[in-house]
Amino acid sequence: MPETLLVIEDEPLLGSELRSDFAEQGWEALLADSIHAAERLLFERRVEPLVVVSDMSLPDGNGLDLLEKVRARGSSSEWIFLTAYGSVPESVRALKLGAFDFLEKPCEPERLALVVTGAARSARAQRRLSEQQRAAGSRYTPAAFLGHSTAAAGVRDLLERLAPIPLSALVICGETGTGKGLAARILHHAGARAGGPLVEVNCAALPRELLEAELFGHESGAFTGAKARHRGLIEQANGGTLFLDEIGELPLDLQAKLLKAIEDRRIRRLGAEREIEVDVRIIAASNRDLEQQVENGRFRADLFHRLSVFRLTLPPLRERSEDLDDLLPALIEEINARSGRRVTTVPESVRRRLASYDWPGNVRELRNVVERCVLLAEGSVFPERWLHLKQLSETNGAPVTEVGNGLRLPLDGSLSLDEIEKAVLSSALARNGANVSQTARVLGTTREKLRYRVQKYGLKAVD
Repeated sequence: MPETLLVIEDEPLLGSELRSDFAEQGWEALLADSIHAAERLLFERRVEPLVVVSDMSLPDGNGLDLLEKVRARGSSSEWIFLTAYGSVPESVRALKLGAFDFLEKPCEPERLALVVTGAARSARAQRRLSEQQRAAGSRYTPAAFLGHSTAAAGVRDLLERLAPIPLSALVICGETGTGKGLAARILHHAGARAGGPLVEVNCAALPRELLEAELFGHESGAFTGAKARHRGLIEQANGGTLFLDEIGELPLDLQAKLLKAIEDRRIRRLGAEREIEVDVRIIAASNRDLEQQVENGRFRADLFHRLSVFRLTLPPLRERSEDLDDLLPALIEEINARSGRRVTTVPESVRRRLASYDWPGNVRELRNVVERCVLLAEGSVFPERWLHLKQLSETNGAPVTEVGNGLRLPLDGSLSLDEIEKAVLSSALARNGANVSQTARVLGTTREKLRYRVQKYGLKAVD
């Protein structure tokens, strides 16, 4: 089905010509010869054009006034204005209202077609973002950070407190895979900016020469290959949230430019003459120690302090291993639904291996393990053979093995004292139903001493 383009033009010959040209290009092209006619289409018939090409001055009003009404109703259409009497105040107002471009008549057909193509691409991206926002609204709540541990409950409490607060910026810290992206989405969708866009960018994923243009945008001809105007990610996040993942990888010169944009609430596209006002909340994330980066001269101190209005630190999975009881079934259910599998049973041996693993990749690694096992399962039972976990109890020499009521431990130096202690405690807890009191009696120690070691090694246990 062809996408809709609306032409608003009071000159009959030019209007008919534009509608005909765009129809030949594959658009469902509509024509309105006045503000009143355009309002009937947009507000009464509820036509939702992807792109609007409008004259600035019409017999019954100004096209910018109509754009202001349309924006107030939440339209994501891109508007291109044509005028024979362009002025600086009008062009500035057009940019503030979010017009895609402002062209003077007469405009070459090839030039107009190129601008319309860029506007259509931008409008499609905005619509995708809007659809994702609506779908994510009910999904990303503080309850989405799963786990019954004290650490997980603390994170949920902070997310509930932070989401409605209009912080201009905050930093999320934590190891790779701890859920920094999830926390950022919760803060956006559960907060006052949920109606605006959430734009995510991984600062480590783009080369330096592309990152600036992606963040700040560019005008046509700003550099080789810049054939059309491009709205940068900061501009696309206007009214919402910009999530800068791995911000520690941002080059120092771009850090300075980002700081200026945050302070001034203005950006300038590459090759542009004027600045654009933006209202964006910044959520930055890093698995690096940014304070250490500042001390080493790899991260600007002024940007770090500007972003650190609040710092949220996410715990690694090894410090909340009891949350596997919540995470594992949720991940199995998600991957079952996506793949059509029906894995429902997790053997106790699998649970023990998962609980005794250190999870250096945290929840992301757990997700990958669960996905692999569910997809390779041959029935309803979660298969242990596809775990492929390098347990602390696995060494280059003889592995830790159970022999009757005891354990066989290698003493060739391949296991540290802590690893031996963890293996012994893990086995003892497993034999006693993970009960701390009963296990302490068996081992001839106190509940307090055992509880300390359970917390130290992230073991699963109940009082």
